[in-house]
Amino acid sequence: MRINHVRLGTTLTMAMVLIVSLPALAQFVPSQEYLQGAYGPPTYSPYAQRAFPSNVYWGDTHLHTGLSPDAGLFGNTTGPDEAYRFARGEEVKSSTGLPAKLSRPLDWLVLTEHSDMMGFATDILRGAPNILADAKGREWYDGLSKGGNAAADAAINLITTFSQGKLPPDLLRQYAPGSKIYASVWDGIIDAAERYNEPGRFTAFIGYEWTSVPQGNNLHRNVVFRDNADRARQVVPMVSQPPGSTDPLELYLWLESYEAKTGGSVFALAHNGNISNGWMFPTERTYAGGKVDQNYVEQRARWEPLYEITQIKGDGEAHPLLSPDDEFADYETWDAGNLDLSEAKKPDMLQREYAREALKQGLALEAKFGTNPYKFGFSGATDSHTSLTTAEEDNYFGKSTSAEPSPKRMEHPFTKTDKGVFEGYELVASGYTGVWATENTRHALYDAMVRREVYGTTGPRITVRFFGSWEFEEDDLNSRQPAFRGYQKGVPMGADMPARKGSGAPTFMVYALRDPIGANLDRIQIVKGWRETNGRLREKVYDVVWSGDREVGANGKLPPVGNTVDIENANWTNTIGASELGTVWSDQEFDPDQAAFYYARVLEIPTPRWVVYDAYRFGIEIPEGAVKIGQERAYTSPVWYTPES
Repeated sequence: MRINHVRLGTTLTMAMVLIVSLPALAQFVPSQEYLQGAYGPPTYSPYAQRAFPSNVYWGDTHLHTGLSPDAGLFGNTTGPDEAYRFARGEEVKSSTGLPAKLSRPLDWLVLTEHSDMMGFATDILRGAPNILADAKGREWYDGLSKGGNAAADAAINLITTFSQGKLPPDLLRQYAPGSKIYASVWDGIIDAAERYNEPGRFTAFIGYEWTSVPQGNNLHRNVVFRDNADRARQVVPMVSQPPGSTDPLELYLWLESYEAKTGGSVFALAHNGNISNGWMFPTERTYAGGKVDQNYVEQRARWEPLYEITQIKGDGEAHPLLSPDDEFADYETWDAGNLDLSEAKKPDMLQREYAREALKQGLALEAKFGTNPYKFGFSGATDSHTSLTTAEEDNYFGKSTSAEPSPKRMEHPFTKTDKGVFEGYELVASGYTGVWATENTRHALYDAMVRREVYGTTGPRITVRFFGSWEFEEDDLNSRQPAFRGYQKGVPMGADMPARKGSGAPTFMVYALRDPIGANLDRIQIVKGWRETNGRLREKVYDVVWSGDREVGANGKLPPVGNTVDIENANWTNTIGASELGTVWSDQEFDPDQAAFYYARVLEIPTPRWVVYDAYRFGIEIPEGAVKIGQERAYTSPVWYTPES
């Protein structure tokens, strides 16, 4: 079933109103029993007396200001005030002096400064006496003071020194949790979140980033608090350098300690498995030398409900070598090596780096231990280090200050060593998280994240609903409120399928509405992963609804939607695609003895990447090798099926 226009539910037509007298009209007043069957709650108004989430709230779970050491060292002179004001829709000036403003305000933001070395960047840039007294500190200060290439080299050297665990011990001590400098910066971060948090209008979460990067392998987690300042001030963040740890199990102990001490709630959110060199989703042993055992799977399942599937440093859903039958798997792929390119990528690392493969491995680990450590929902974020949460291609301010809009930024590598290179033009204008919640408050948004009723996009604000059930029918989508039937008869994204009814196959209802100022939709796909009874892990991508009158070919593939991109003028037209798509789909290959997961992937029609807008606005050439056109997308959190024991 394909839907380009979804008709309204039962109404009285204008003609009926004109010809029926008032006494006669009374005969047509629906009974409470009728309304119960039509809308759910016993009331005429379909929007009254309902408790399920009605709104999607847009935000970013991952943003840095000049308070983060790497952001500050690359020239970010802005702080939390600019970050929050910008996210709320105000115009601010970037660190390079450019005026910047979002096309539309966001609803919420998690400011995630790096927990290690808080306050260090500010002090080194001003030449604080304690910095200059250290030989390495003096070297970095001198390089940064010279500017240009010397400053860039100094910043990269500092970051590499950090990732390799070789920071001077005395400097580490001065900027460690418990020091006066550290406490002052953490208090300031909390104060800023409290200033800008306005329940019902804008939510400012308290959070930080635990920056575990042993030997350059990315194991970072963002920590998100449900709580206000009174609880957050009772602790200081976990760090990865001494006296902290790079082991995620130690972070989980910190999270547990926080909740026990304060009575609050907190979770961790991993990101960029694509630059972990095979350590983000371990299946046998962990980077810290431990085993993937009962304790590991239970702790990870307890503390990590979400995974950041897309951001500036590459898309993390799938890889073409892992999913060769998926024609859309090679999207914004970063696979040259680990974070600092100290180790080149090897093919056998990939299966422990990407979200789809991790979801499959989670089914295998659940069969072994009874707990699925990789039962996570999907979020999107920028990981911008400019204080500006920009994920739109035509309004992209880069990863760091050195990558803010300029004629040279496409040619300036993000990282370059003898092991590989992440070119400047490979940076991705991505992404945002949509949260289905009852209201715009810390508690409501946090609770939705924990139950995984969220989805990630590469930037566009596509509205997506995804439900699983045993009894959806096509008529369930025959209204403007698909969520009514979705919650009545099934479960939303992020949940487990309800107990099986009868001997039928699972059915899924999916509906997507394009970003009001964005591109039309090409198609909706449902991605299935499952574990056969012999232990083999499988996956399949189904085109379930699409725009136009295309037909699936003999090869089982749907023809491309077309392409209206005008490279020369940095433009495209919505003369192809659909403004909305929806369907009810049944898995006719379902086996009740096989554990499985399902999630929806919504694809837009082709549009220009940010490099095309740069070329148009600066009058420059796009470097050879740069991708000019992409199909932006949304990824819903999965729905899981577990066989009855």
